[in-house]
Amino acid sequence: MSFPHLLEPLDLGFTQLKNRVLMGSMHTGLEEEKGGFEKLAAFYKERAQGGVGLIVTGGIAPNLRGRLAPHACQLSFSWQVGKHKIVTDAVHEAGGKICMQILHAGRYSYHPFSLAPSKVKSPITPFTPSAMSARQVRSTIKDYATSAALAKKAGYDGVEVMGSEGYLINQFISSRTNKRNDEWGGSYENRVKFPIEIVNAIRQKVGSDFIIVFRLSMLDLVDNGSTWDEVVQLAKSLEQAGVSIINTGIGWHEARVPTISTSVPRGAFSWVTEKLKKEVKVPLIATNRINTPEIGESIIASGQADMVSMARPFLADAEFVNKAAANTPELINTCIGCNQACLDHTFSMKRATCLVNPRACYETEINFTPTTSKKRIAVMGAGPAGMAFSVYAASRGHEVVLFEAKSEVGGQFNLARKIPGKEEFNETIRYFINQIKLHNVELRLNTKLDAAVLANEKFDEVVIAAGVVPRALELPGFDNPKVVDYQQVLTGQVEIGKTVALIGAGGIGFDMAHFLCELESSTLQPDKWLKQWGIDKTYQNAGGLTVEAEHVPGREVYLLQRKTTKMGKGLGKTTGWIHRSVLKQHQVHMKTGVSYEKFDEQGLHIKIGEQSEILAVDNVVLCAGQTSNRSLVDEMKASGLPVHLIGGVDVAAELDAKRAIRQGAELAMSI
Repeated sequence: MSFPHLLEPLDLGFTQLKNRVLMGSMHTGLEEEKGGFEKLAAFYKERAQGGVGLIVTGGIAPNLRGRLAPHACQLSFSWQVGKHKIVTDAVHEAGGKICMQILHAGRYSYHPFSLAPSKVKSPITPFTPSAMSARQVRSTIKDYATSAALAKKAGYDGVEVMGSEGYLINQFISSRTNKRNDEWGGSYENRVKFPIEIVNAIRQKVGSDFIIVFRLSMLDLVDNGSTWDEVVQLAKSLEQAGVSIINTGIGWHEARVPTISTSVPRGAFSWVTEKLKKEVKVPLIATNRINTPEIGESIIASGQADMVSMARPFLADAEFVNKAAANTPELINTCIGCNQACLDHTFSMKRATCLVNPRACYETEINFTPTTSKKRIAVMGAGPAGMAFSVYAASRGHEVVLFEAKSEVGGQFNLARKIPGKEEFNETIRYFINQIKLHNVELRLNTKLDAAVLANEKFDEVVIAAGVVPRALELPGFDNPKVVDYQQVLTGQVEIGKTVALIGAGGIGFDMAHFLCELESSTLQPDKWLKQWGIDKTYQNAGGLTVEAEHVPGREVYLLQRKTTKMGKGLGKTTGWIHRSVLKQHQVHMKTGVSYEKFDEQGLHIKIGEQSEILAVDNVVLCAGQTSNRSLVDEMKASGLPVHLIGGVDVAAELDAKRAIRQGAELAMSI
């Protein structure tokens, strides 16, 4: 299919965007690294070359107190302009346009000098902010305008004013966080003076030929958030104040509703942008979980929005727009919404990258240059590590033969994609299948790589990416056919009864509980999903929240772990709470500090402290980790050829596709 609406230029009067695709704001961590702006320039340059219409940078603070973290980036002084120029020059050289996002963190700052409209602590940060004086409010408005003027001086084509996600401007707008009784608080008119005056001050400073994007919180998803009428009122005021584009903001960071994780349906919030489209004339941008050109095209073609914002999809594939324009969407490395290498890294103060694309934010460090000594390489195992290595090595000119004992590629991703809410993992498998064809990797399915193959064929090196096998537990009665492992369940080899005990509460245990309880994936049914999380499309209440729908779990499930620590402690930093909430919705029984004794016709015998208990379950599913599949390693090493281990066969700790794909890439670069 072609994408005429997505690729149509957008005329802003004084300038034109070459298409309707915005690369949304992402903090990469490069902003604070030594020599980071040079790396940032390479990162944005590749996306500009990849055809995106407009780029927005990660959040840059307008003053010291507004920084997200003590050493976070700010633009307040002319001596700071130079490093930004490195970025804008690189983007313009590549024929792109870029806006700088101005973000004041308010009470979300990770430092003790934070300021907010009122002295109200955030539930997600350790520091209580000081309430801003009226003088500080005025000087902050001035700082926004100064920052925008310096951004213009640095060569940016515009700025995005971050007015959503619960940051400072949002904190002024909402009565949840604005408890002031002066001219900046109380009535809604007073509370929105702050964003309106910021836009007025910026427009006055930068003139009419400069893009101002305002990120407006259209759906707060918190108690005491804005009502729909208030959202419309502010949008109209911003339009009058001279914004060029209004971008959609969904949810505050403290909202207990998923907004961008992989379990959120694609384009799940485009309805709220459509709702506003009837009220204003200024171009509107739809956002959140838009990750394919098809979704983008349908949102714009149906009139829900004028542009679509994608952030993480540009980590996954810099060439997203070019591939859509060439009508080869099957070659796009699709963002799977996992957060593992992007947001989880950002919130741990590490450089962001991408699970499916380890080059993201490492453009100056990871490159696959043509080889000068072509090798014939045998690869064992077509999971994420094996496929990544094969494709990257072949792209350098090596002759790669990829062996897979099963009838399909994908390895652990084949299991992951069966979990409700993880359907996106299909896309990575599709991407690699197409890359394998594109780079002429010889794929041999249903074929084991063993010594006999090496004896019959000439290879220069061997790469083993044989993955993992589930860890077995040797306990009385565990040889019973009712005791099975997670792989047997997900591949459909066994029938599972109505009451189930899961041993092991890491990522696999949580996924298995979800799989057994949610018989039809709500991710594939957007309206059902909205009801599940208490999101009201009719917007009757402030913040757009309503009561969560009742859940009828498909099974009764016990999730058990030996450790006494909080369940799900090791899950992803930004997604762990979602997995815990889903299991709560499905009424999963969670028990910690469990020792396992035996399984018999009565069920699973366990002990918690001194207390013995029998769980009358039909099945026990082992989710107690995995061990490296090293069955053929010695045989391979005996061949005398150089042997490399990557992925789960190297380290079988928690299933880690991020490490597996990166290892594959690094080996391909060096071999």
